[in-house]
Amino acid sequence: MGLPRLGGQGGKGGDVWVVSKKEITLKRIKDKYPSKRFVAGVGCNSSVRALKGEKGEDKFIFAPAGITVTTDDGKVLGELNLEADKVLVARGGQGGSYHSGFQPTKGKARHIRLDLKLIADLGLVGFPNAGKSSLLAALSHAKPQIANYAFTTVRPEIGKIMYEDHKQISVADLPGLIEGAHLNKGMGHKFLKHVERTRQLLFVVDVCGFQLASKTPHRSAFEAIQLLTKELELYKEELLSKPALLVVNKMDLPDAEDKLAELQEQLQNPDVFAHLLPEDMIPKNNMQFTHVVPLSAETGFGIDRLKTCIRQSQEEGADVESEVLLHEKLQALREAVRTKSTMPTWGAAPSP
Repeated sequence: MGLPRLGGQGGKGGDVWVVSKKEITLKRIKDKYPSKRFVAGVGCNSSVRALKGEKGEDKFIFAPAGITVTTDDGKVLGELNLEADKVLVARGGQGGSYHSGFQPTKGKARHIRLDLKLIADLGLVGFPNAGKSSLLAALSHAKPQIANYAFTTVRPEIGKIMYEDHKQISVADLPGLIEGAHLNKGMGHKFLKHVERTRQLLFVVDVCGFQLASKTPHRSAFEAIQLLTKELELYKEELLSKPALLVVNKMDLPDAEDKLAELQEQLQNPDVFAHLLPEDMIPKNNMQFTHVVPLSAETGFGIDRLKTCIRQSQEEGADVESEVLLHEKLQALREAVRTKSTMPTWGAAPSP
């Protein structure tokens, strides 16, 4: 609090920040702080020796990069995309002063959520049993659970593609989508929120199509691509602007070559074959793939070519991101210069 007889001002309370840091996981935060309560330091009182009290110590909550910080009602407070990024989540109260009757004001208290979304450079998108886990195992040293039934993957599995020049690209095997995922069916939103924070998408389809259950219709590879596109579109249309590659898996199966030729024709003329799906399942815009790679995760056929395509796509994407970032910085600089030039200079002689 303040010191009335000398007009002293109490120190401001500390702030609470969420800061991204390497080698931190959400589990580690949960284990270290079981009460999940974080309190910043109290500001020092004003005194004869120090009329302005010292500010209270800030509290830092360290979290992994790729975190979105939200309130309980879903309001986004900020994002931690890179190491050392920080978000102010609770501001400390003001110290007592003449204007407040030398009484301090209360600091902000709020409940927050840490939502981890940024998980990989590349996200595998596909319906259950398309061979995503087998593909991840073939591309990297990851050891996901693999079996011949749907929903083997129930949480993201992360692997890294290692190149001879030590370049690494992280790949996430995400839980399989089902029709209606945008309505939170199946893994629903748990899957789709991860897709938001992968830099690029890798669609994986079975060349012979798939059938989720005996009571559901059989979908061809082309129909699977269109349905996946529609699910992403209905959840968040911006996801379709991400660079995407297409893997046509299980090329070791009988009649795979004929099925591939049919799929390639359909991809070249998607509007001609739109009638294969119900009208409400046809996406507004067709997904544009930078590369289409037929392969067999089982035999290894096409894996090396896919690795080359992934790296090429990632490098092209990085160049685009750099150009966009440079453009945004230039725009911000121009805006700052424009604002500065229009600000009045107090005491200056009026222009004639």
